[in-house]
Amino acid sequence: MLNLTKKFTGAFSVTGLEKPLAEIIRAELAPVADEIISDPMGNLLVLKKGKDSSKKLMIASHMDEIGFVVTNIEESGFIHVSNVGGINAVASSFQRVRFANGVYGVIVAESGVKPEDLKANKLVIDIGASDRKSAEKKVGVGDVCAVVPMLQKLGGTRYAAKAFDDRIGCVVSAYAALQCGKPAYDTWFVFTVQEEVGCRGSKPAAFRVAPDYAIALDVTAADECGNKNDVTKLGKGAAIKIKDSSVLCSKLIVDRLTDLAKEKKIPYQYEVLPYGGTDTSSMQMAGIGCAAGCISIPTRYIHSPVETIDMKDLKACADLLIAFIENGAE
Repeated sequence: MLNLTKKFTGAFSVTGLEKPLAEIIRAELAPVADEIISDPMGNLLVLKKGKDSSKKLMIASHMDEIGFVVTNIEESGFIHVSNVGGINAVASSFQRVRFANGVYGVIVAESGVKPEDLKANKLVIDIGASDRKSAEKKVGVGDVCAVVPMLQKLGGTRYAAKAFDDRIGCVVSAYAALQCGKPAYDTWFVFTVQEEVGCRGSKPAAFRVAPDYAIALDVTAADECGNKNDVTKLGKGAAIKIKDSSVLCSKLIVDRLTDLAKEKKIPYQYEVLPYGGTDTSSMQMAGIGCAAGCISIPTRYIHSPVETIDMKDLKACADLLIAFIENGAE
């Protein structure tokens, strides 16, 4: 899985520009796919036929990451930006950034802005241009950038990177597609777009698939220093979601994932998240609805350039997903 993690985290995939990552995933999964569809929004849908084609399972992980879009360029050459998705301006400042066209710059706070007052619209990008004319030769209004990719091994089995949200969900899904045996049902591995701006891509994808069962893969908050309201703990296994602010997960799915984890001796924990949302909610309510749940990957420092995971948790999530794919929901 580490090889997939390196490939996926290195791709440019800001919301609305997910195609580079979609092409990487398509190439990885083509050898095991019975069908691959790219829909009008840019979602990538990969089918593996199952033993029972009368039922369908949809697995969703989002390809997009947060980033910045150029709003205007000063006469001095400084570039003003707005957020694409939920930006933590303090965490994003004083970082290297890369535009979709390959131009590099540094993103900094406007001079004199206090950290407690720092918002995305108070960040500017310096690409080394001496004036607006020279800046506009490289970057224009509407161009999009993100923090430069980084994957850093920490102690033991832990790694830090930007955009683990939700590249590691994509990793778990792709790994499961590659490693699982014959699925219990026709299974659609769906790599969605525009999750960071309202779970937009998963909605039409779920309408197309019309699943009986659905599982989302996404990150969730883990134990950070000084946080007394830990949702999950790093290194303690796959997180089976009970709820977040957008969804109450199907009891059928929660119970089945729990039983499989116990049976297969897969480390697990429960996730009760008082905020946030994932593609789970849009799949649950698509068409006539379905039994939907979520396997979450414990992650520290979400929406920062140093999101941190434990590869043991990643393996547990993949093992649990594979068990569900092969054994079914009931």
